[in-house]
Amino acid sequence: MVDRDDPVPSLNDFATWAPVLRLLRDNHADGQAARTGRVAGSIGRDGWSLPLRGRMPESGRAAAERVRSVLADTGVEEIAFTADISPSGRTELRLLALSPAVDPGIGTPHPGALRLVEGALPQPWRVLPDPAPGAVPAPSADPVLLERTLRERLPDAIGATEAEIAAAEARLGVTLPEELRAIYRVTRSRWEDWGDDYEAATRHWTAVGCELFGLDDLYIADAESRPCRWEFAAMEAVDTAPDAAVQGVVGSPGWIAFGDNGGGDRLAVDLTPGPAGHLGQVVFLSHEENIGASLVADSLTDLVTNRRGQRARSSGGERPSPVAYVNVRRLPSIEAAAHPGLEVLSIGVWDDPPLSLAPVVGLPRLRTLSAYPGTLANPLEIVGLTELEFLEIGPDDWRVLLDAGAVPRGLSAAAVLVRGTQDVLSTVSLANEILALWNRPPIIQTVLEGEL
Repeated sequence: MVDRDDPVPSLNDFATWAPVLRLLRDNHADGQAARTGRVAGSIGRDGWSLPLRGRMPESGRAAAERVRSVLADTGVEEIAFTADISPSGRTELRLLALSPAVDPGIGTPHPGALRLVEGALPQPWRVLPDPAPGAVPAPSADPVLLERTLRERLPDAIGATEAEIAAAEARLGVTLPEELRAIYRVTRSRWEDWGDDYEAATRHWTAVGCELFGLDDLYIADAESRPCRWEFAAMEAVDTAPDAAVQGVVGSPGWIAFGDNGGGDRLAVDLTPGPAGHLGQVVFLSHEENIGASLVADSLTDLVTNRRGQRARSSGGERPSPVAYVNVRRLPSIEAAAHPGLEVLSIGVWDDPPLSLAPVVGLPRLRTLSAYPGTLANPLEIVGLTELEFLEIGPDDWRVLLDAGAVPRGLSAAAVLVRGTQDVLSTVSLANEILALWNRPPIIQTVLEGEL
């Protein structure tokens, strides 16, 4: 007998999972589990995805929370599972431990993106903004007026010292623009200065025009500060029109994030403006978008004095988009999507016969293909897309490529696009075949057996 000092249940103990499995068996007594005997789901430290009909009962929540607590205790972020449950209650449970090279699925036990090259980033996350050596501040930028206005609004505010401002600049590795320095000379925006008084904090934020960060919380809103899942990031493209005020990059070493709008969106001073922008303009980074920013004000002076930027958005002219969506609601054909600057091709739900990729074969910048299952007439045409770094296709299309030895070896990441009731174990097997081509660690299955 082995003594166990740690009373915490093991993730690999059938008893840990039994309450969840009983919940699924009973919930599907006249459905999936009764017909096939198999159920699948996933549980993570931030939640769970279980195939339940109707609201989860309290007993079900307790069962899922039990597994979540074990995940937290063992340092596992998320785990998927399948279970074959016989009418007698005899159960074979397969735990699918995610490989370090595999992202979890979103609301599904199927694996997410397969990261085939260690540390590789999607192309938009590798793009730096173009230099803007000729950019100048807007005529409205007036640090003296800005400081005077704020001192009138906040007569009792405690400002930052020059040493504190210099320390922030040293930490960031950038000199703060004079307007931003002027704001912090008036208020250093620290909770302790307001005595944890929310109304006092609100008065300060109203005076400035946003929830102003303290100097210690300023950060550079570069691409690294804006992480994104591969399958979403690969669908983006950096695109800056000739008349754009803001460059269409993911992030910039010249975006100094200094505040929040109260809803999780950031405001930043822009030191790398677009062709029609101003040095030190204020831009808005939405937490609901993966890339780009929008103009808020031509200067911090405009922001504080409520003279917001009223310039028209960039029209982009007649340039074709680098991202094309072919589906029943958008573009009607691959031909309509094809042009030399195309970077991303997404083929979605399609009612007509499968499509040929011939019109986009050989395009010099096409790096992403996502094709809904059943939409490709000949998956082997993918071989002609020589610049692909991300490929997302259905299981049958992957099978064709794998059997022909035709999986593009220039890929940095990939995904198996599933629909309907595709079996999780077959998707995992397919994913492991793809991972093996790059000698990446596979998804590990652990088989547990028990009685319900």
